[in-house]
Amino acid sequence: MDSRRLLRTSATALAAAGLILSGCSGGSDAAASRSSAPASSPASQAPKLKKYYEQKLKWRDCGVEGFQCATLLAPLDYAKPDGEEARLAVSRVRATGPGKRLGSLLVNPGGPGGSAVGYLQGYAGIGYPAPVRARYDMVAVDPRGVARSEPVECLTGPQMDTYTQVDQTPDDTAEANALSAAFKDFAAGCEKKSGKVMPHVSTVEAARDMDILRAVLGDEKLTYVGASYGTFLGATYAELFPDRVGRLVLDGAMDPSLSALDLNRDQTGGFETSFRAFAADCIGKSDCPLGTKSVDAAGEAMKRFFRDVDAKPLPTGESRLLGESLATTGVIAAMYDEGAWPQLREALSKARGGDGSGLLALADSYYEREADGTYANLMFANAAVNCLDLPPAYTGPADVEKAVPSFEKASPVFGKGLAWAALNCTYWPTPPTGRPHRITAEGAAPILVVGTTRDPATPYHWARSLADQLSSGTLLTYVGDGHTAYGRGSDCIDTAINTYLLEGTPPAEGKRCS
Repeated sequence: MDSRRLLRTSATALAAAGLILSGCSGGSDAAASRSSAPASSPASQAPKLKKYYEQKLKWRDCGVEGFQCATLLAPLDYAKPDGEEARLAVSRVRATGPGKRLGSLLVNPGGPGGSAVGYLQGYAGIGYPAPVRARYDMVAVDPRGVARSEPVECLTGPQMDTYTQVDQTPDDTAEANALSAAFKDFAAGCEKKSGKVMPHVSTVEAARDMDILRAVLGDEKLTYVGASYGTFLGATYAELFPDRVGRLVLDGAMDPSLSALDLNRDQTGGFETSFRAFAADCIGKSDCPLGTKSVDAAGEAMKRFFRDVDAKPLPTGESRLLGESLATTGVIAAMYDEGAWPQLREALSKARGGDGSGLLALADSYYEREADGTYANLMFANAAVNCLDLPPAYTGPADVEKAVPSFEKASPVFGKGLAWAALNCTYWPTPPTGRPHRITAEGAAPILVVGTTRDPATPYHWARSLADQLSSGTLLTYVGDGHTAYGRGSDCIDTAINTYLLEGTPPAEGKRCS
């Protein structure tokens, strides 16, 4: 969103795996940046950015068959376009034909923190519908701070192992203090290793980078498919450059008008909805590790299991034990795609027998932990972008205590842990530059917003809200489970999106698919 690599081979791969356990991303103050700081607005900076807009990419072989790679230059700080430069990784695969080439199709898988280049080379460039790949050069850029583009770094592998095991459902003051200390240490590690980059990884800056790439590729308008957080990135682009919007697909949409607290609480409810769908499927099977009585009973069994591994972590076959934090992460990882439900049932069954290795594997895939104990920078970039884009959800642990009941109402199974997880940005060393606000993108061409009714990570009402906010937004609904909709098996959804990308015609307002 890692869980994506292990669990997903469809278009949901690499989408939004990093949204939870470090606070959701939300609105970024694009509008305020234009009004309060005109010197850094896109329009006023155009002459100073000329060298970036007119640069020539030097394409080279990527080492991945069929793909080319290049380095895009952008200002590290858009307020100082003559200052240091950011080097951003770009990849493409040429349109395959037949048919007239329509230009470039930029893709982003979400996160924030997901590698767009990895997504392109691992899925989109070979797995998107053939008619789309025939007419478009498929292109991706790792956003600043992510993967190959000035990556934010924070902790070593062993430090991350410790961090991911910290109890996120503190039962007393000592445990709450330990969790706060872990968040502070994480933030301090990021500042020490990436202090120069951290103030410049906002969504607004990433959107401005995309406009440079659009121009360098020779496209008059941006054609784009963004998933999950990628929808916020796309909407931000539309707000900054409405006259340059081509065909934008925002799949698994976020609501930029919500505060960090509301985003985290809403997402918590989304995971509860997904868990209940999983439980309903599970209890119909005789071997369901959560019992076969009812969905409510399965939820109670899940909570008991979390309490049990909190009190007595399970062996996993390696030095790390499976405590409540890793167990919860493993369960949540499987909520992104119903195709992972059999794997989760097996992992829970093994855990009932005293073996935590299955859930640990799910958690490791979510965190992008490799077998050698190293981690990708997904979670580092995720925090850096989220904490820059929105003011923190809380001012301190006392605020969390007040919020826990509302989170537990949203999700009896996950509420307490996800309430405390949103504390991380409280200790972030870089002040936020964004705020929640509505995005209308007046004057933009038709934008297609896609929502899934039982999406765990981006609740369906976020898609409805974004489509309503956008002056040219059209909502397409997938009635089903899992995170995002394009390429997940619905011919109805895929046909509607393909038609929009190839012909520019969005589906009728209110269209629903299953």
